[in-house]
Amino acid sequence: MKLPLFPYVPAAVVVVLLAIYASHLQHAQADEALAAADTTRVAPDQLRYPPGSAQLAYLNIEAVKAVTPPVIEPLPARITFDEDHAVRVFSPVAGRTVQIVAQAGQAVHAGDVLAWLLAPDYDTAVADLHKAQADHDSKHAAWTRAQHLHDAGVIATRDLEAAQADARSAQAELERASARLRGLDGVGKDGRYALRAPIAGIIVERHLNPGQELRSDASDPAFVIIDPAHLDVVADVSESDVSKLRVGQHIRVQADGADLSQLDGQISSVGIAMDAATRRIPVRAHLVKPPAEVRPEMFVRMAPLGDSGQTAIAVPNSAIVTSGQKSFVFVERAPGNLIKTQVSFATRGRAMSYISQGLADGARVVTQGAILLDAELASDN
Repeated sequence: MKLPLFPYVPAAVVVVLLAIYASHLQHAQADEALAAADTTRVAPDQLRYPPGSAQLAYLNIEAVKAVTPPVIEPLPARITFDEDHAVRVFSPVAGRTVQIVAQAGQAVHAGDVLAWLLAPDYDTAVADLHKAQADHDSKHAAWTRAQHLHDAGVIATRDLEAAQADARSAQAELERASARLRGLDGVGKDGRYALRAPIAGIIVERHLNPGQELRSDASDPAFVIIDPAHLDVVADVSESDVSKLRVGQHIRVQADGADLSQLDGQISSVGIAMDAATRRIPVRAHLVKPPAEVRPEMFVRMAPLGDSGQTAIAVPNSAIVTSGQKSFVFVERAPGNLIKTQVSFATRGRAMSYISQGLADGARVVTQGAILLDAELASDN
């Protein structure tokens, strides 16, 4: 006789196993009931979640606002200096650097010393002024004596006119030497020349090392100073889009990783000639009160705006779900109460779209998780 395949199992063990199975079954049914209670489809286009529901943790709900929509897709651009408020500092005299006072990133006032130089040209200019002053005094004294002698009939008029010409020549030389020294704008100290800041601002570049020789005809500036309150944004525009831009048009600036939602400006110039290398036309805009986190050479996007009288609701494309030819967003009418709402667009972009109908200013919209909500509505149909 063959032995059974499974050994004999006591009845008590069977009872315990059945009890464990029943307990697991009850917990599974309870979990399913809880999941069903978490989501209530109260209408074909409406979901309701109780407070603290796990599904709400996967959603990002934000208030949207009405803005002026752009006329074209935001253009790649960069922040740069406002050339009307930037100075590239060159040394007006040749000399050798003996002390650097200012550093990159430092704030300076107009007239502050940036560096001290040993500049023989400056010493020559000072000596020329002293010589011109002495010659001026001597020639004017001779002219005065000649005037008295002419009045007394001692010398001829020709001699008086020669003395007068010499005095006027000395006066012209004195004015030239004085203007030359004023143009250098340096107060020597121990035979040194002071290279000064012509404007107030921030030093953004320093191309100067101790002991470096400077020339008045150098190609690179010793310092670059800008006023951070005046910055521009520059974009290269294709010939198909440039017809939609004009001087004075308002723009909005967008950037990845920085909140520049309030940064705007006006187009100050639209290039006439197309760049032969890029086949683009440069467009420059002045920024209005740029915040401190905006820095030159940042990469941004410039969105030229349309008529300021037209507004639309700006939403990220992640908030939009599409069904056929219709587009929808989920609007929170009350906490946990989400309604699928059909919308129409003024314009659509790669990252943002602008809704002309279907949303009110200040509405709270699901900006992350809209696709999951749409799938949950579809699964209940």
